[in-house]
Amino acid sequence: MPQLIILPHEDLCPEGAVLEVEKGTSVCRAMLANHIEIEHACEMSNACTTCHIYIREGFDSLQESDEIEDDLLDKAWGLDPDSRLSCQAVVGETDLVIEIPKYTINQVSENH
Repeated sequence: MPQLIILPHEDLCPEGAVLEVEKGTSVCRAMLANHIEIEHACEMSNACTTCHIYIREGFDSLQESDEIEDDLLDKAWGLDPDSRLSCQAVVGETDLVIEIPKYTINQVSENH
């Protein structure tokens, strides 16, 4: 099974985490299932940027982002070449190293 290596994030995952996940699972669902409460204000419908992440290793193993995701990412805080929306990044065969940005554009943190 592939692993998601989540780098430490001060609020959401202070110690970091290593998650074993099923191929075909979105990064967002995998994190939520493992009690890493990443924001997902649009309920993972590819309509916001609150679940923005950086794929620090394994980026090329993901399916390419679609035009909607690309347009949304243009609005994300701290966009960089490794940026993806975790609701749209689907785990394949390769381990992924993930960094959660310090901020989102969401003014109020949602409690899901």
